[in-house]
Amino acid sequence: MKAKTVLPAVAMTAVSMVLTLAVVVMWLGTAMPWPVALVVGLGIDGGWLATLAYERRLAAQGDHSTAVTVVGWLFGLVAAGVLVAHALTAEESAGAWLAVAWLPVAAKALWLVHGLWERTALTETALNTIRGIQQEARDEAAVARARLRAEAVTEEMRLTAVTQAGARVARVQAKTAQALSKAWSTLETARAGEETGRALTCVTTRVTPGVTPRWELPVWGPVEPVPAIETAPALTDTDLEWIVTDIIDTEAQKGRALSYREVATLFRAAGYSASETRLRAAWRRATGREETA
Repeated sequence: MKAKTVLPAVAMTAVSMVLTLAVVVMWLGTAMPWPVALVVGLGIDGGWLATLAYERRLAAQGDHSTAVTVVGWLFGLVAAGVLVAHALTAEESAGAWLAVAWLPVAAKALWLVHGLWERTALTETALNTIRGIQQEARDEAAVARARLRAEAVTEEMRLTAVTQAGARVARVQAKTAQALSKAWSTLETARAGEETGRALTCVTTRVTPGVTPRWELPVWGPVEPVPAIETAPALTDTDLEWIVTDIIDTEAQKGRALSYREVATLFRAAGYSASETRLRAAWRRATGREETA
């Protein structure tokens, strides 16, 4: 990188010095002996070269002198002025001489750029370290992007699976509700039909005379759970038979002949608890007959 900035400056400086010397010899050679003109041209180039060398020495030491810089620019402006004056007084090729008159100033500008580069230049070790840090940052950014993309894809797949599962559950629930609704409608139609009442009457009147058959559908919907009586002692078979007999006798005094379902309802309404099998056996022992309703 150093050669890319210093070589153009060196080349342009050399060209500017040669042009300045040639113009001074040609321009002043007609008015004075050419050795004198040669000395003048070498003086301008020598002063320019001396100040440039001094500037480079100070720059190598990390120092800077404003006075030396000003003197160097003055020599550059003098060289450019000589070229411009020669171009304006030349009878032939005035445009060509004006086209190269800016070279001394351009050479000084290139040396200024080279000096700025030297003050900001880094060693190869530092550059390698910087490149390593940048590469590490790029690697971490790429890994983070890949991780985010993978997490996004995973979340998308999870949401899709949950949505599909929820849709399947909803379809199953809808089909189940539809089937239950149809079954319930069929039961309700059968319960409310005239033929159903006559059929129940025909069956029950022969077994339990005077008992009006009732067929109530169970409640379909939210129910309130009955709390279990955990502290109540278990009833013996004798206790169950006595309680069932008492319920039957009490209701018989009111002129009612109870079926097993009605006895079971009154038994549990009284706060007693027993299994269906034991309660049914007690009812059979108390009445001496099988359940008919």
